[in-house]
Amino acid sequence: MKLTVKPIKQKDAGRRLAAIDRVAADELDLSGGDFIRLDSDDGTAIARVWPGYPEDDGTGVVRIDGRLRSAAGVGIDDKVEVEKADLQPAETITVALPQRLGIRGNIDSLIHRELGGQPVTQGQSIRLPLGFGFMGGQSQAVPLKIASTTPSGTVVITDSTQVQISEQPAEQIADAPPEAAEGSSEAPNVAYEDIGGLDEELEQVREMIELPMRHPELFKRLGIDPPKGVLLHGPPGTGKTLIAKAVANEIDASFHTVSGPEIMSKYYGESEEQLRDIFEEASEEAPAIIFMDELDSIAAKREEAGGDVERRVVAQLLSLMDGLEERGEVVVIGATNRVDAIDPALRRGGRFDREIEIGVPDREGRKEILQVHTRNMPLAEDIDLDVYAENTHGFVGADLESLAKEAAMSALRRIRPRLDLESDEIDAEVLESIEVLESDLKAALKGIEPSALREVFVEVPDVTWEDVGGLEDTKERLRETIQWPLEYPEVFEELDMAAAKGVMLYGPPGTGKTLLAKAVANEAESNFISIKGPELLNKFVGESEKGIREVFSKARENAPTVVFFDEIDSIASERGQNSGDSGVGERMVSQLLTELDGLESLEDVVVIATSNRPDLIDSALLRPGRLDRHVHVPVPDEDARRKIFEVHTEAKPLADDVDLDKLARKTDGYVGADIEAVSREASMAASREFIGSVPREEVGESVSNVRVTMEHFEQALDEVQPSVTEETKRHYEEIERKFNRSDVDDADDPVVGEAFQ
Repeated sequence: MKLTVKPIKQKDAGRRLAAIDRVAADELDLSGGDFIRLDSDDGTAIARVWPGYPEDDGTGVVRIDGRLRSAAGVGIDDKVEVEKADLQPAETITVALPQRLGIRGNIDSLIHRELGGQPVTQGQSIRLPLGFGFMGGQSQAVPLKIASTTPSGTVVITDSTQVQISEQPAEQIADAPPEAAEGSSEAPNVAYEDIGGLDEELEQVREMIELPMRHPELFKRLGIDPPKGVLLHGPPGTGKTLIAKAVANEIDASFHTVSGPEIMSKYYGESEEQLRDIFEEASEEAPAIIFMDELDSIAAKREEAGGDVERRVVAQLLSLMDGLEERGEVVVIGATNRVDAIDPALRRGGRFDREIEIGVPDREGRKEILQVHTRNMPLAEDIDLDVYAENTHGFVGADLESLAKEAAMSALRRIRPRLDLESDEIDAEVLESIEVLESDLKAALKGIEPSALREVFVEVPDVTWEDVGGLEDTKERLRETIQWPLEYPEVFEELDMAAAKGVMLYGPPGTGKTLLAKAVANEAESNFISIKGPELLNKFVGESEKGIREVFSKARENAPTVVFFDEIDSIASERGQNSGDSGVGERMVSQLLTELDGLESLEDVVVIATSNRPDLIDSALLRPGRLDRHVHVPVPDEDARRKIFEVHTEAKPLADDVDLDKLARKTDGYVGADIEAVSREASMAASREFIGSVPREEVGESVSNVRVTMEHFEQALDEVQPSVTEETKRHYEEIERKFNRSDVDDADDPVVGEAFQ
């Protein structure tokens, strides 16, 4: 039966599996664990049948990895003939190890465990994950060779197969002849399965590059020229170079890399000549891909270029990409993380025809990337990669690779005392005992900052709704505004309703505005960028506004994001009031207004602002479409005060006489911060009493008897006074009435702070 080849899922790659559409598998009478032969005009491969994915049912698809595609001589979307293969079980196999493999002792069982159930042929090269790249290279897999098998031909390794180690190193064993070596050809360095979380982007790149090179007749029939260039742009570490390598490997084109600065020369005309040479060489070896990494370093905007050489290089590149001479089957891929710095003449049709953004991966993407990087790792059974995909907001592919490496290094540190560092070889038993535990991944996670959010990164707070006492109405409004659009996008889509752009939390100091923002960021499972108002101010003209632009640009790149402005009144005060700051305050307000509701829309970005002086904020910022939800965080009532006491005394050893209801009644006018101070002061009074009454040497034994009593709380109440007066409380209620009226009557009605006059 002929089936269409597609790439296998990342987690199943490298295991010689073929996931066959279940309808086709039934017709061929195949079940999981059977072996099949994949035949094409250019090669043959043997693979083990794996149950097909539900989405492939009835599509006539066989999914295999890059190694099997390379062995069978097929590419993605090609047809391959599939038939059942009857393989004999292997009685013995002899494996040759590379010369430089520094492992001593018996690794037969390790090899047997890794190769169990796999088809092998004499002379075949296999890469096995035997530890963490003890070869000294980056690879986590060791290249072994099958020296001989009994019986000969392609056989299956079973539980009863004996594994022997050859005395000859792998380098001296002859490769299998092509006709006998079913599936022996070496895998490409980077296959599509080694790229996680970029399925759509990869599909676009393939459409631009693979189609014209594989099937030029399609374009001739349509009477159009195939695309000439693709520009990949996005934050560093998202996989731009990796995509270029994978495409070059998969379509078997010659690959020419130009790293920007290396073609620059101090001699007149030499830089341009080097560029011409690269294009000539590529034309001779067509089909070819020219990959220009860091394109902005050699093709910056000419009007901003400092020297004459840079301008000439850009001009040379323009004429090579779209000159009078035909380029033939040569495609140029450019990669940059500063797309706006590139000369605009390059960014038109006929040069870079398509610009593809390689963005920061979402949760599913992060899980795929983690599966790629932990594929060859001995992970403990209890590790759930979903949890790590959930908790790595803002991490790009390179960060997740570092996370996997760091966890592996942590596992190595644990077994290091058992290693003999003087010896050149490592004991096989020690190697077999290595395992990456949950604690290794957790430790690694603490040490890695996400590079997409590095300049503005804030650890997502670990505050939950349970840590916020009372304020039920306020919490409910925040949930509706921020969590619902991210959790139930389909409801908003059905009702044709846009999510709120921003929320303004206002109220007396100490009522828990910042705490609420932290809880929201945690519960919304989104990236969190925190801006303390005054930190954006800069003495240079234009820098403060640039700071605001960069914050929002980062937020868009890493959506979903919560941008939190603490004390927003410091940077967004009413325009026309300040004369002493050379107008920087007014320019910042204008910049904020355009970012929140300008021509460029904010997708999945929510702004939370807090202030205890809402009357000072520019009224244009408070209209619908900007900070359109105004949430008053009030002074807590008795019920809320009791809940706040519960939160702050939950882990304290309270005496039986402590009555939280009574404390809640006694603390009228106290805000959350005051109640925290009362709890802290009561604990201090208890510790003072205890330390004064027990000799120093007995403290350790009797510390478990300490209790915080009602008397300690009474003392604390005498010490800590309420920070909000009745008058202040009335002021905020007055402001709330004005806000509510302006929301209903007239969005742009300025709120005048009479209460503060």
